[in-house]
Amino acid sequence: MLNDNLFVTSYRYIIIIALTALMSACTTLGPDFEKPEVAVSEQWMDDENSAIDSKAEDIKAQWWTVFNDPVLDELIDTAYQQNLDLHIAATRIIEARAQLGIAVGSLYPQSQSLVGGATRDHVSQNSFGNFPGLDTSFTSYGVGFDAAWELDVWGRLARGIESADNSLLASVANYDDVLVSLTAEVAVAYVQVRTFEERIKLATQNEAIQQRSLTITEVRFNNGATTELDVTQAKALLHSTRALTHSLEIGLRQSKNALNTLLGLPPGDLSNILTKNGVIPAAPNEVAVGIPIEMLRRRPDIRQAELQAAAQSALIGVAEGELYPKFGLLGSFGLASNTTGNNNFGDFFSSDSIVATVGPVFSWSILNYGRIKNDVRVQDARYQQTIIRYQNSVLLAAREVEDAMVGFLKAQQQATELAVSVGSSNRSVDLSLIQYRDGVTDYTRVLNSQDFLVKQQDSYTAVRGEIALNLISMYKALGGGWEIREGQDFIPVDMREQMEQRTDWGELLDEDPADLKETIENKDAWRKPDW
Repeated sequence: MLNDNLFVTSYRYIIIIALTALMSACTTLGPDFEKPEVAVSEQWMDDENSAIDSKAEDIKAQWWTVFNDPVLDELIDTAYQQNLDLHIAATRIIEARAQLGIAVGSLYPQSQSLVGGATRDHVSQNSFGNFPGLDTSFTSYGVGFDAAWELDVWGRLARGIESADNSLLASVANYDDVLVSLTAEVAVAYVQVRTFEERIKLATQNEAIQQRSLTITEVRFNNGATTELDVTQAKALLHSTRALTHSLEIGLRQSKNALNTLLGLPPGDLSNILTKNGVIPAAPNEVAVGIPIEMLRRRPDIRQAELQAAAQSALIGVAEGELYPKFGLLGSFGLASNTTGNNNFGDFFSSDSIVATVGPVFSWSILNYGRIKNDVRVQDARYQQTIIRYQNSVLLAAREVEDAMVGFLKAQQQATELAVSVGSSNRSVDLSLIQYRDGVTDYTRVLNSQDFLVKQQDSYTAVRGEIALNLISMYKALGGGWEIREGQDFIPVDMREQMEQRTDWGELLDEDPADLKETIENKDAWRKPDW
């Protein structure tokens, strides 16, 4: 049996440690995070415009459905399932969960080891302390359990967990931000594809018109009714329009390639998804934008900036904890024996072979005080940077909304004017060609009217695309789209299976995203060591 004095001594140490731990609950170094103040306008600059609905309780979560385009809906759903950048963001969440588990483990005995061994020893007969008759060759056996536990007297470890908590939530916000960008980029690529398709269609139609004009000039030239100048001008305009078509085809191919990448696919044909009779998505007459202050709650990048600031704030306390002594408890328990004298291996398991050590320890890096103080200053400077970054992200977000909003509204006005211009240009082409054929006017008027028609039709089509693109930018700036992941797993099934085949992930891959924040806040449920 163990010596009674060992029990008494251990009991006293345990009381000391318990009192120290109680004191640590009342001591936490470093600042408590407070959300930085930011200036946000009370209303949008175009709040009075009838197309802007700022009184809506919230913007549409799946904002792309306002275009009423099933193809766009399918593309975004496919990108959500397959996009590789989104999968990377998902694995960062799992990484942050594991990092939190490491931080949580620091609250428990930081060092535990089970040791054991057997050695064959031979002592020199000429060594000091060797007496005649003593065994100079013997076998030693030993096995034991060692543990070291640093107590969180100053709250240094708790601040580390606080930082990991916020880093985990920031990784979720980063995932949401990637999802917001992804939905917008898919919609942008799709609108560009439809815009290029329509511009190519119009250019092809104008080629047909210009080909007929060229035929007329050639007939008139052959009949001596005009000069060769008319023929050369007609050819120049026709080939210029054909060159425009080739340029537009480049843009179409590149937009499709971008769309393939967003879908997690190699460049290729999208005819199985993109129907040939598609049109440029049309914006609704009124769009819900909410009020500016709601943007702070909705935009994931703003939430991420705030959480990163909170995580960095906690690191100040971690650094300050190094300025003070660390208190802990060391202990070991085991069996030790050897085969000297009348002892043998069977005596290894007797009570006389028990060895135990327990006691408090402390350490204090007093000679590194200057280095530690500067580390605290480094962490504080980084914290100030995160505050400024958060405030700047709010300003940039407001600017992005305002830029997209004015672009959306003014593009609509442009489209109204260009629609009238295109109608008049069509009529001008018809009249000028009739007059030229009747010999009333020269070919210059025909040339100018056809050239102007090509430009106006192309501009009108491009502006219609700009209306949709600016609306997409506005919804992206408002932070819409990330809500589609609610109730869904971050990690796709096939990727989960790959990771589980390589590594024992425990329950980290099974966390319900909807319950993640609640789980983190429930410290008792989350903070269990995974031994």
